[in-house]
Amino acid sequence: MRADRKKVEPLLRTARGQIDGVLKMIEDDRYCMDIATQLQAVESLVHKAQREVLRAHLLGCVQQAFETGDEQARESRIDEIIRLLDKA
Repeated sequence: MRADRKKVEPLLRTARGQIDGVLKMIEDDRYCMDIATQLQAVESLVHKAQREVLRAHLLGCVQQAFETGDEQARESRIDEIIRLLDKA
């Protein structure tokens, strides 16, 4: 993985902690909108982590594929990104 672990790991650890908090809120039968708000915060953190990983992939793996001149590698890297975006 080429992404900066110092950026990605704290985001995911925080998201994990928030998920634990959401589970506790559900156990405590908290208000739906409070739970939804916390879930949105988790989603935002995961999205930020994904963006950082994708950014590193573009600046590393994809850039390298273009610099080597290997057309098959370039197409493969682009296809990977398209498949990822299709899942969103």
